[in-house]
Amino acid sequence: METVNSVVKIMVVGTLIVGTVLIAGTVFSAKLIDRAGDKLQQNIHN
Repeated sequence: METVNSVVKIMVVGTLIVGTVLIAGTVFSAKLIDRAGDKLQQNIHN
């Protein structure tokens, strides 16, 4: 039973790490896209 608990704990920790990386990547990408959009809008209106 201890082995099953260890495996479950490892899976939960792995899932949390992967989820955190995915969320951070999404936020980072959204910020970069927003900045690129702002620069493009400035170039169009100038």
